[in-house]
Amino acid sequence: MSKKKLVISTGAGISAESGIKTFRDADGLWENYPVMDVASHEGFLRDPALIHNFYNMLRKKLLDASPNAAHLGLVELEKDFDVRVITQNVDDLHERAGSTNVLHLHGELMKVRSLRREEREYTLPCDQLTDKGIETSVDTRDPYGDPVRPHIVFFGEAVPNMEAAAQLAHDADIFVVIGTSLVVYPAAALIQYVKRGVPIYYIDPKPAAVPNWVTVIPKPATQGVADLINILRNN
Repeated sequence: MSKKKLVISTGAGISAESGIKTFRDADGLWENYPVMDVASHEGFLRDPALIHNFYNMLRKKLLDASPNAAHLGLVELEKDFDVRVITQNVDDLHERAGSTNVLHLHGELMKVRSLRREEREYTLPCDQLTDKGIETSVDTRDPYGDPVRPHIVFFGEAVPNMEAAAQLAHDADIFVVIGTSLVVYPAAALIQYVKRGVPIYYIDPKPAAVPNWVTVIPKPATQGVADLINILRNN
């Protein structure tokens, strides 16, 4: 018998317990920088050196972080379900925990891409780049001589994986939302693609208002995922 398809949409809350800050931790600031300076298309055009330096700093912080029990719990569920993770997070904690199917909506911190051919992506560290570590600059070049930029979906840019994410939500036998305020679009709209009658679970210590057919688990991600595992295995 084929496994049920368990589709899980994760936001900043699942990585918060690993010490990963988000741009919503303070009023318009992300790691003490104005969000639109370091996470917008206009910000990159205005000061690309600042953008490179900022994401170099974030990569160093990410290397000091580790997957937490929530990330590991989702891997545990792969024993019983066909698990697909859709994440708004740019960290690689799902992958490092061992999740085998992860779709990133907002890009990946440990990747850069060509400014001229966006399909040319490079995972850091990369010996194909002129800078071979995890730090890049406006002078970094790929094998074709192209400058690179962080592989991040900035404010003001399209979300290229949204269509694939919507299809996953539509195909789900069980849908779970973890650690998101459900206010960041288009990711917040994924719940609308879930077929009627499909069980939906929402884990967040401060959950947003949701329809009454959604099962809310008002706990941090680590505790909530432990509860989710028990619920799913006993159903």
